[in-house]
Amino acid sequence: MAELRPKIVKLAKMVGGIAGAMNKIDENTPEYYSLNAVVTDDMADVALAIGLRKPRTFEYVVEKCGKSREETQKLLDKLAETGVCKVWTEKDGKDRYFVNIFAPGMLEMMVNNREQLAAHPEIGKAFEEYTRRRLAPMAPLFPEGLAMMRVIPVESAIKDIPDTEPWEHLSYYLDKYDTYSVSDCSCRQSRRVLNEGCGHLEKEICIQMGTGAEYYIRTGRGRQVSRKEVEEILKFAEDNGLMHEMPHTDGLGESAAICNCCGCACFSMRLATLFNTPDGIRSNFTAVSDPEKCVACGQCVENCPTNALRLGQRLCAKNPAPEHKVHTARNHVWRETNWNKDYRENRKDVAEEGTAPCKTACPAHIAVQGYIKLAAQGRYREALELIKKENPFPAVCGRICPHACESECTRGNIDEPIAIDEIKKFIADKELESSSRYIPPMRYHLGNKVAIVGAGPAGLSCAYYLAIDGYRVTVFEKQEKLGGMLALGIPSFRLEKDVLNAEISVLRDMGVEFKTGVEVGRDITLDELRREGYEAFYLAIGAQGGRKLGVEGEDAQGVISGVDFLREVNLGHEAKLSGKVVVIGGGNVAVDVARTAVREGADSVSMYCLESREEMPALDDEKEEAERDGVVFHNSWGPKRILTKDGKVTGVEFKRCVSVFDKDHRFAPQYDEKDTITVEADTVLLSIGQSIQWGGLLEGSKVKLGRGNTAQADGLTFQTDEPDIFVGGDCYTGPKFAIHAIAAGKEGAISIHRFVQPGQTLTLGRDRKEYHAFDKSNIDLSNISYDMTPRQRAGHSPVKKDKFADDRLTFTEEQLKKETERCLGCGAVQVDSYMCVGCGMCTTKCKFDAIHLEKTRHTVPGFYEKLPVKIAGNAIRRSGKIVATAVKERLGKD
Repeated sequence: MAELRPKIVKLAKMVGGIAGAMNKIDENTPEYYSLNAVVTDDMADVALAIGLRKPRTFEYVVEKCGKSREETQKLLDKLAETGVCKVWTEKDGKDRYFVNIFAPGMLEMMVNNREQLAAHPEIGKAFEEYTRRRLAPMAPLFPEGLAMMRVIPVESAIKDIPDTEPWEHLSYYLDKYDTYSVSDCSCRQSRRVLNEGCGHLEKEICIQMGTGAEYYIRTGRGRQVSRKEVEEILKFAEDNGLMHEMPHTDGLGESAAICNCCGCACFSMRLATLFNTPDGIRSNFTAVSDPEKCVACGQCVENCPTNALRLGQRLCAKNPAPEHKVHTARNHVWRETNWNKDYRENRKDVAEEGTAPCKTACPAHIAVQGYIKLAAQGRYREALELIKKENPFPAVCGRICPHACESECTRGNIDEPIAIDEIKKFIADKELESSSRYIPPMRYHLGNKVAIVGAGPAGLSCAYYLAIDGYRVTVFEKQEKLGGMLALGIPSFRLEKDVLNAEISVLRDMGVEFKTGVEVGRDITLDELRREGYEAFYLAIGAQGGRKLGVEGEDAQGVISGVDFLREVNLGHEAKLSGKVVVIGGGNVAVDVARTAVREGADSVSMYCLESREEMPALDDEKEEAERDGVVFHNSWGPKRILTKDGKVTGVEFKRCVSVFDKDHRFAPQYDEKDTITVEADTVLLSIGQSIQWGGLLEGSKVKLGRGNTAQADGLTFQTDEPDIFVGGDCYTGPKFAIHAIAAGKEGAISIHRFVQPGQTLTLGRDRKEYHAFDKSNIDLSNISYDMTPRQRAGHSPVKKDKFADDRLTFTEEQLKKETERCLGCGAVQVDSYMCVGCGMCTTKCKFDAIHLEKTRHTVPGFYEKLPVKIAGNAIRRSGKIVATAVKERLGKD
């Protein structure tokens, strides 16, 4: 064990301030090992001569430290460079030197010397450890709003509140100072060197003002910026859910910095998020939600830094859940067991009782209530933006989505569900009609190269969200057409290709590059792409192969895979049929195959499947459309063998299926082998499932394959055993719907962003999106009023352009208005007023004026030196509350 350096110990005690006086210093304390790394004994002498939080002139320091003027100047310059000492020039033309407390103050400055942090990452470790260890015992003791850092609300959130003080506004500080700088976030830099980053990047996000800015500019820690640039940075922060905090240690209305913080990385925010003691950092404001205006879109919830907001229900319950009493540090003894140690992993979006079934049931958790309400108000552009936060392809999904949201819609308990997909289609088609499309703003300009293999819904979705962060994305597609199964597996009468291409064109406008006719693994390998500079890969090749029956005769001429048949048709290749066509299968793809066979000249098309009509996986509206086309369904039959003559199919022998699933609802068909029928057929189209065809893509990689040839990967991050390879869509889950793949693509983009950026984890601070719906049977619908208008139906065009045209109409504006009025608005946001720190971030995300700040406190920040007295006074008051609460709770139990 190395011997402690006495002067570093003394300096560590001094800069520790309140905590330094109470804590023993050894080689393992963060104060010591961070200073020990970069401070010489001579530097410590000078810093000690300056003293704590006293602006000193050069002459004072020279006299006090007893060194020569030349040596003192060199040591002062070195202290300023390391971050131990701040320096600025006063109006008298003389420099002032200032040694601040360890945090907030010195540690941020030490971390913000980038070269120093790279050489001594232990400084970043010290910042994290110090702010955690030293704040822990103090956390429940801070008076409201009087910790060393304090939240300052978004300006727009309090501008109309009449009794606000000038110093509660950001503009007050911007008006007060005339010099500004911007620097990297010190908390996020520390997280990075600890490999604990949350994906919120550190680059040029925190603002310094006045003497703080002068020091940062002088020492190269920050870049000088104009007032306008500061306002742009603040807006960027607010747009991206980063709240504002300021150090409040120098008296009322004085501060040297504006930090733009995320709850998942900021060390000050841990008072609320880790220790469950938000009082110390809160502003004088609290968020209040209006349930009559709230549409549970979830934007405020997702951006709340302290997880004080959650999605709940607006409709009354027949049997309300019992109210849970939550202990707080205000009136309870606060121990480590009261902390939220897993706050970076256990964030909840939904209240215990659940929230709106539509948002819950959607695999992408789109803000259904939100875009319905915006559409009802004629705010179509805003509705489209809201949808595209989770789904870049609303026009596509408006035509082909299985709309689980509708199946679970609470309105269905009254009459019929809301026509959610038709509303989405109307909104999205507004964009298709316009000469200008919605191009999402770019968040970052990162430039790292990422390769996506497969231009289906998962790959395109991943490309979209990576492009928003400014990545150089290249999508490799082995076919000549983009879209994967959207283009090649779905007929044009369900999804016209100009609609698909219009939404893909947005990605081109965002800078995504497409290379078609290139099969990765055959034409180029992953290793070759790595050598070209690609830093991560998203494999989304789908499940584009067919599956065989495993029965006699299936290799005969005229027996064709349904997905191969659809691909040939969609590629414009010759696929004419004649005579009797038998389609085997009961899913949506089988229905598409059958309806396409009708259009390709079949004299008759019959579908045979194992399931009963009710059990068929095909959607009801798809079955109805097929019957309109003349397709005949034959349920509860399974193929026994394919009949052939001279190598060509002549028919199919079927056997009766008596059950499809076992008691656990697992696929386990049972047959009556004696009950058979023979059906004539000139062509048999097999649509009993899809297979995944990897080709040579994975050769030489560590990616493992599992059941159904699906890639194995982490269920949250989609990272495979090959660290730079991520997967998503059907090649990971097996065949599902496009909306599942779209949701997976966004999650893949989140993971790739975190993987590519140094020091970021794939999991910490990540929204798990664990949604659950409220119990619809417990909802009291008798006490609410709602529009009794019946569900609107779009209908079909009387004039059909050609056999492959989509003749389904879009809602008229009148129909849209009527349908949106049917929404019960059954979800709403709940506010935990204790955990709310009054940052106002929620107000910037709400498009319905449903949440706002109210002034609920009148605490006034003061000088750091007076904080011990205030802590002591608060501790006495708190002790009385703890005793009173304990007595009350004991009497309640007795």
